[in-house]
Amino acid sequence: MSTVPDPFEVRMRFSGQLQHLNASTTSAQKAAQYALKYKEMDEDLHSCILEQLEKTSMNTRANIMYFIEHLLEMASKERNNEYVRMMQRDILRVVDAVCPEDGSGAANVKVVRKVLQGLMNKSILLEQTVNEIEACLKERDTSADAGFSSPANGDDANRSRNGNGSNTSNRLDKRQIEQRIEEDRERHKRMRESMWVVPDSIEEEAMKLLEETSGLGEDDHILGAEEWEEFQREAEASKCHHLRGRAATTNGDSSH
Repeated sequence: MSTVPDPFEVRMRFSGQLQHLNASTTSAQKAAQYALKYKEMDEDLHSCILEQLEKTSMNTRANIMYFIEHLLEMASKERNNEYVRMMQRDILRVVDAVCPEDGSGAANVKVVRKVLQGLMNKSILLEQTVNEIEACLKERDTSADAGFSSPANGDDANRSRNGNGSNTSNRLDKRQIEQRIEEDRERHKRMRESMWVVPDSIEEEAMKLLEETSGLGEDDHILGAEEWEEFQREAEASKCHHLRGRAATTNGDSSH
C-alpha cells in the first residue's frame, strides 16, 4: 500500500533542490523529474519556483532559469501541459525576478535570452512573446559587469539612486562572483562536449548524407575509367627497373 506524500514535505524537498542547483545538467534534470513525479501538486510546486526566484541569490536565480527550460521540455514530452501553461502565464514575473529592472541582475540577461530562445525553438513560447521580452531586456542589459561590482564600491552610488541602498542586497559578493565564473565555465565545457555527441539515429544521418549526394551518371563511369587507366600508368612508371624487367619477362614467357 503506497503512502500519500505529505504536501509540506514535498514542497520543502523541492525548495531544497532549487536552492542547491548548480551548473550541472544532472541537478536540473533531477529537480525537473521530482516536479513531474508529483505533478498532482503542480500548482504548489510552480508557486515554489516563483518563491525561490524572488528570495535566492542572483546566481541561484540563473540556475533556476536553466532548470525551467529542462522542466518545460520534459513536461512537453510527457504531455504534462499544466507546468507549461503556468510558466507561459508567469514568464514575465520570472524574467523580472532573474534580471530585475534595478540592474542588479544585469549579469543574468544573457542567461534569460538563451533560455527564452531555447523555449521558443521548442515551440513552448511564442516568438511574439520572446520579442516583447527582448525589448525589456535591452533596457536592463546596461553593463555586463553591473552585477559583479563590489558592495564597497557600489554602496554610495546605489544609495544615491534609490535612497535606501536596498539594491545592494542583490549584488554579488566575491564568493558569489567566483561561484558564478566557475558555473559559467562548467556550462561552456558541457556545451562544447555536446557538440560532439553522436546523433540519436545513425540511419537518419546516413540517409541525410545519401540524399545530399547526387547519383552516378554515364559521365561518372567514363571519368572513373579514365582515372583508373591513369592510375595504372603512374603505377607502372613508378616501378623500379627490376620489377619492370620481371614484368616484361613474364609477359614474354606467356606469349610462347
